[in-house]
Amino acid sequence: MYSMLIVIIYLAFISLGLPDSLVGSAWPVMHQELGVPMSYAGIITMVISAGTIISSLLSDRLTRRLGAGLVTAISVLMTAVALFGFSVSGAFWMLVAWSIPYGLGAGAVDAALNNYVALHYSSRHMSWLHCFWGVGASISPYIMSDCLTGGRGWNSGYRIVSILQIVLTAILFFSLPLWKNRKAEHEHDEAKGKALGLGQAVRIKGVWQVLVTFFAYCSLEQTAGIWASSYLVQYRGTPATTAARFASLFYLGITFGRFLCGFIADKFGDRKMIRMGIVIAMVGAVMILLPINADVSALVGLIVVGFGCAPIYPSVIHSTPSNFGKDNSQAIIGIQMASAYVGTTFMPPLFGLVAADTTIALYPGFLLVYGVLMLVMSEWLVKSVDAAES
Repeated sequence: MYSMLIVIIYLAFISLGLPDSLVGSAWPVMHQELGVPMSYAGIITMVISAGTIISSLLSDRLTRRLGAGLVTAISVLMTAVALFGFSVSGAFWMLVAWSIPYGLGAGAVDAALNNYVALHYSSRHMSWLHCFWGVGASISPYIMSDCLTGGRGWNSGYRIVSILQIVLTAILFFSLPLWKNRKAEHEHDEAKGKALGLGQAVRIKGVWQVLVTFFAYCSLEQTAGIWASSYLVQYRGTPATTAARFASLFYLGITFGRFLCGFIADKFGDRKMIRMGIVIAMVGAVMILLPINADVSALVGLIVVGFGCAPIYPSVIHSTPSNFGKDNSQAIIGIQMASAYVGTTFMPPLFGLVAADTTIALYPGFLLVYGVLMLVMSEWLVKSVDAAES
């Protein structure tokens, strides 16, 4: 029973990653067929992000009422239906409309699953589960690429991923008794107590520090990944093909790093893993910043930043119940997810505006600022939590 449920949760994390890279991989073709500017991709991603922020903030109420298993199943169903909607859309406004259930489903399942794993499983599983998210995010561009090169069109790519999501939805609904049995083994569960409001949550010692930590982390990760190729090509003079390859290695560094972190996470503990990850990411940013003519330092530095990012997200999530209590963890993880989406949505475009007005050479400096902010806030969080417990 235990092993069957954890396998299902691993599959659910793969499904979390599947839709995340579809828009980016298909949009160069989609915008031409739909007759809209390239920049309109930002409208779709903003609508999706708005939905994820809203559902993340509501995740505590939903999970207490329905349970993590049912919230996960319904949320994956919503994303599956939304993806099928994308596949039959023939106009841009239809994509925007389908982006609403897409975002709402994604935010709820993300918060519910992360909290469930943080409560019921060890830190190593959290690392490996987020590694599997990376597997899902890596698979979908290949599916879309195969559909585009095979002449089946972007609609088919979305349809295939939606079918995969529908299959997973069926598995999740059939697995609901396993979630209930697992929940019954624990003294604390999602249904106990009242939902924690946003105002109540941020008044808990250490909560606003962890929100800033999470915001800074997601800002760093997204800014690093999105602008890596542009920095390497425009400022370092790296060939475009080499820059693209190393930009993808940044994400591979995160995924493979989380796989490796799973073997040591329980031994070191969440706090040490967070601290170690931040320091490694900052070392990588310094390597990119070094005024060396050769590309090697910047290219390797990008991979090092990826390895540094690897343990931070899963360890921050996993430490939430121990930092703030099991009864509060769902609400706080939901708020953390919302803070994360704010960082990923707004900070990379902000850097783009700054770079356009000044120079893209500021790229590693931005990464360092995010790293310093993370380090300061995460250490402040530790002191606040320890002070509250003493």
